[in-house]
Amino acid sequence: MWYIFSGDKRITHEERSIITRRTNEIVVGIDGGGTHTRVMAVDLAGHVLSYIENGASSIHKDLEARENVQRAIKDALHEAGRTVSHVQALTAGIAGLDSKADLEWVLPLTAIEGLDCLKQHVNDAVVAHSGALLTDPGIIVIAGTGSIIYAANEEREQIRNYDLHHYAASAARFLAYDATFEILSGNIDDSDHELVSDILQFWDLSTVKELSQLAKQGFIADQRERNRKFAQIAPLITEAAMHNSKLAARICDRAIHQIMSGVEMLASYFSNEEVNVSLVGSVVNSAYIQTRLESKMSNGNNKKYRLIKPAFSPVAGAVLLALKQFNIPIEQKLLHNLSQHPRSLG
Repeated sequence: MWYIFSGDKRITHEERSIITRRTNEIVVGIDGGGTHTRVMAVDLAGHVLSYIENGASSIHKDLEARENVQRAIKDALHEAGRTVSHVQALTAGIAGLDSKADLEWVLPLTAIEGLDCLKQHVNDAVVAHSGALLTDPGIIVIAGTGSIIYAANEEREQIRNYDLHHYAASAARFLAYDATFEILSGNIDDSDHELVSDILQFWDLSTVKELSQLAKQGFIADQRERNRKFAQIAPLITEAAMHNSKLAARICDRAIHQIMSGVEMLASYFSNEEVNVSLVGSVVNSAYIQTRLESKMSNGNNKKYRLIKPAFSPVAGAVLLALKQFNIPIEQKLLHNLSQHPRSLG
């Protein structure tokens, strides 16, 4: 699809068979989100040699995204006892890679001197799908720092809710903005007392009047920092929904409705009557939202839905795509080896 991009380097099966007999060759998988960059170095049998976390990969979230990703790659190679010359394939799933124009800032993320290997840059939803469903047809819902719904159907057609000009406002910051605006609008009752108190405490404020003054000042001038700060409020909201806050439940239910609209639309592009769905991200896996989504999926409009626990994490999904680039068969023994690292698990 148009949002999957690979390097120009190609390798023959004969070359691969020679390289796989060497013991130092590896692949690198990257899950580059709006909060963290996760890098995993794995040998060609699926053994995880290193795992590194660093800051955000998206330029929309962090102006130092390139430095974050490159440092994480270098640290992962160092921890694995390898150099750039040992890397045979790399797959990077990057949040915010939504069009070819984004390659202008995405390609430099992995442009490390000497890292001359097969390279593939995709939206982070692609690596999440690879890990969660092991390339089987299905839908993944990502809602955490960002939000996207991504499907790969039986014909291997890849479709995002973005392609339909749909967006589910279920990212952490949207829940927080929504809650804040409702509080400022006075749309609260006694059931919301604890949530309001927690949000005021988060901002180190005592009254809603003080919150309104902070709002008039724009909260925080820098948009990236403001969004990052608001995203930290989301766990207060999802937790309050579990404790009968009507405001929190209303906000979470709005997000759930939008997620389900996206799932139902993408499901219409599947042939089978039952569609597998996996949930990825802190918001969508919060107890309230996950439980309500499961209930709604049991009574779907377009299809029957089966909620599947992700088999592997997105960074492990990136590793699997890197191995496939290099024509390594994804067999049970390899999957077993990969699963031995705790950061590989979904």
